[in-house]
Amino acid sequence: MRDFVRRVESSTPPDRDRAVDALRAFAIMGVVLGHWLVTALIEDSGTLRGASPLTFMPQLAPISWVLQTLAVFFLVGGVVGARGYASARARGTTYRQWVGARMIRLFRPAAVVLAVWAVAAVAMLAAGADEKTVRALFKLVWSPLWFLLVFAALTAMTPLVAKLHPLWPLAVVLHIDVIRFGLEGPAWLSSVNVVAGWLVPYCLGAAWSRGGLRSRTTRWSLLLGGAVTAAGLILWAGYPAAMVGVPGAEISNLDPPNLAAVAFGIAQCGAALLLLGPLRRVLERPAAWAVVAVVNLSAMTIFLWHQTAMIAVTAIGVPAGEALPGLHTVPDGGGWVLARLAWLPAFAVALAVCVAVFHTYERGRPTKTRKSGRIVREGRPAPAKLARRAQHHPPDTLCGDTTRGESQGLPSGSGRTPRARPDPDGRP
Repeated sequence: MRDFVRRVESSTPPDRDRAVDALRAFAIMGVVLGHWLVTALIEDSGTLRGASPLTFMPQLAPISWVLQTLAVFFLVGGVVGARGYASARARGTTYRQWVGARMIRLFRPAAVVLAVWAVAAVAMLAAGADEKTVRALFKLVWSPLWFLLVFAALTAMTPLVAKLHPLWPLAVVLHIDVIRFGLEGPAWLSSVNVVAGWLVPYCLGAAWSRGGLRSRTTRWSLLLGGAVTAAGLILWAGYPAAMVGVPGAEISNLDPPNLAAVAFGIAQCGAALLLLGPLRRVLERPAAWAVVAVVNLSAMTIFLWHQTAMIAVTAIGVPAGEALPGLHTVPDGGGWVLARLAWLPAFAVALAVCVAVFHTYERGRPTKTRKSGRIVREGRPAPAKLARRAQHHPPDTLCGDTTRGESQGLPSGSGRTPRARPDPDGRP
């Protein structure tokens, strides 16, 4: 393990902003733990159906404030997307080539998940499984994929929104909410917020890439302003307290994102920016950086397969003949929460198996370089082969694009970070 950590450390470019990778890893683990803790599969006469502990225990809503980390995803996506496109333009890469490569990296591993589950659904139905059970399981897998569609749309819009001020999409969200809730306008109008709402942190990331948001005053303003606004909307404007969707709730902050969710996301972005300095200091420790690097190498696979891991453990427990606490029982009390926490290691083991099996599809096909003929991957190296790749390949192959030296948002590393004037944290 010490040798592995040493190789990861030696393969990392000295000017890489490790805090960007740490923010992505934090966002990934927030989504994974959030889904594992607020999603339940209840066994009822041989049928599995979805449920949420927030329906029975609304006092647990503050948990969603910690585990709903999507704004951080889009913040990182904005900074990496803007930098990546600027780098591509400098190399003479066309927009079509740039965006095409990113769409392939996003949707190739997603297509594998859908294909595997399509086969699994047919097999379960052929074996006599209840149709409602199959539908509930498949929904758990494909419902998080909305994120990829929105992320792909914003990535494609990067040349247009790279210099867009975040106040413009924020104003759109505000007006949509006023029309929807204040003037009782049509509910379908809120679908505009699916793009406008997540465009706010994406634009903040793009502004960060241009050297903005460096002032600690600005970062504290984002944190405090967003938090106060979100709290006010919850306390006095009737917005829900939970920052995730709750089955049966009349209003969801997240589906589509409303003003409360966007304000909360702004606060998250402010907190993330304030943590850059401490994160960089922590990640100077080789062991801490190795953990972050490995998570980033399989970021997309973790995101796509974490629900499948939970379902697999749940399915294994079904033949036990009785509902297992925290796995098949109704999430209506503290006992369920404690039992679910005890199941998390099993979910993690199942996810590790999924990553080991499917991470290859995140990496891309092997191709030969023009100059040397050496075979490289268009995606990223597998975690299991990281040490060997780190020893024999250039630094850019670690957590980044092995062929281009830069990358995109969720499914890849942040690439080399260009040197810039020092920020308030004292780091480039």
